[in-house]
Amino acid sequence: MAKDRFVEVYSQGIINVVKVIVDTETGVNYVLGSHNKQTGTGMTVLVNQDGKPVVTPVN
Repeated sequence: MAKDRFVEVYSQGIINVVKVIVDTETGVNYVLGSHNKQTGTGMTVLVNQDGKPVVTPVN
């Protein structure tokens, strides 16, 4: 069975939702934000204080 490309590592909220998703191939972290089901969802690269992408070590 193939490994999932993206995995959810953090979730907060029920209506206003914030999730952190990790790309299992590159380790790059993304933040996904959703403000209820009617106004949509956005996803972007999560960056550190220096503006560089947050990367989780992957095996």
